[in-house]
Amino acid sequence: MSGPLAEVLDGQRQADLRRAARALLKEPLLTADGPYPDEFPLVRRHVAELREWFERNTGWTLRTDADAARLRKTPGTLTDATHPAREAVRTALPFTRRRYVLLCLTLAALERGESQVALGRLAEQVVLAAADPELVAAGITFTLERRDERIDLAAVVRLLLRLGVLRRVAGDEDAYVSGSGDVLYDVRRRVLAGMPASLRGPSTVEAEDFEGRLVEMTAQTALDSDELRFRAIRWKLTRRLLDDPVLYYDDLTDDELAYLTRQRGFITARINELTGLVAEVRAEGIAMVDPLDDLTDVRMPEQGTHGHITLLLAGHLVRAAGPVAPADLASRVRELAVEHGSFWSKSAREAGAEPELVEQALTKLVALGLAERTERGVVPRPALARYAVGEPVVREPGPVRRPAVTPDTTMKDER
Repeated sequence: MSGPLAEVLDGQRQADLRRAARALLKEPLLTADGPYPDEFPLVRRHVAELREWFERNTGWTLRTDADAARLRKTPGTLTDATHPAREAVRTALPFTRRRYVLLCLTLAALERGESQVALGRLAEQVVLAAADPELVAAGITFTLERRDERIDLAAVVRLLLRLGVLRRVAGDEDAYVSGSGDVLYDVRRRVLAGMPASLRGPSTVEAEDFEGRLVEMTAQTALDSDELRFRAIRWKLTRRLLDDPVLYYDDLTDDELAYLTRQRGFITARINELTGLVAEVRAEGIAMVDPLDDLTDVRMPEQGTHGHITLLLAGHLVRAAGPVAPADLASRVRELAVEHGSFWSKSAREAGAEPELVEQALTKLVALGLAERTERGVVPRPALARYAVGEPVVREPGPVRRPAVTPDTTMKDER
């Protein structure tokens, strides 16, 4: 087939493929009845092309069945702790160490259990598993008799509900937390089986320290040829461009920087073709900007009190001559409250609220690659320059992706 109709059909196919890829990047465990029900059939339809692209460019595997599609992602930066799992409720609190342990124990209990389970029964199994001597030696204990422990288990269950591992049949988690009721769930075993994303099963890992276990769980085959080494570099760079807000050249090894210098156009073009992300190339690094503004878990600027304070502190950090201590940022928040407090929530204006407001702002700035914490204080990173306040300039508005480096930044353009 050729002509205008063929062009229309090819354009629709490419658009559907892009929608499917973006859905997997936003929700690597995608279910038929989850957050993206319209995109799930597109993933199934284009699974061969998607699988080939991700395996070739990132080393991620894609598996699908009638219930779920699982993109097994390995982060480009294994030590980045700025994007934790979050509670699937309005507060969206980040998972603590205890909640992560509870999540692993819960998954293990579900794997050994039946196709239906009550939350009370699941809690009993978690308590038994938590009695493991190694957990006790690590200072981790659970009785689930205290309310805060039950709240943590409820947060884990709600995350599994959002991911599609569990389906609520009757009851409510709040009733379990208060001790006034129980909850019954269906366990979706196929979705449960897709939860682990490591290259090897945790039970086969022999290292005892965290760093060693992480290396073993993510290690590739021995890189005994130039071709394999270049492939590993391509995977890492593509992963970081897809997942990280900004890829700074200073964060790369000499081999990675040399490879990116040679292959930058090819790598960014491949990402653009699949996802629609547009490369912003600067002297300090690269950011893949999203014109649709939805491939992100952290946004800036953002509405509300905390978003406003974060933006104001960003401008303050850009103008700073050197590292800024958190205490100095708290003092700045007190000054800003005098000028802007009428637009803030009541709690943000209360005396003593400044350290928490600063911490929330810094958490976002660090997660977006806009600042970093050092022993000397908070240091701005180059992409933060886009939030510098200068003379008013009329520009066409447009959405950006975290933390999009756009042409109005003072970062030097290398072109």
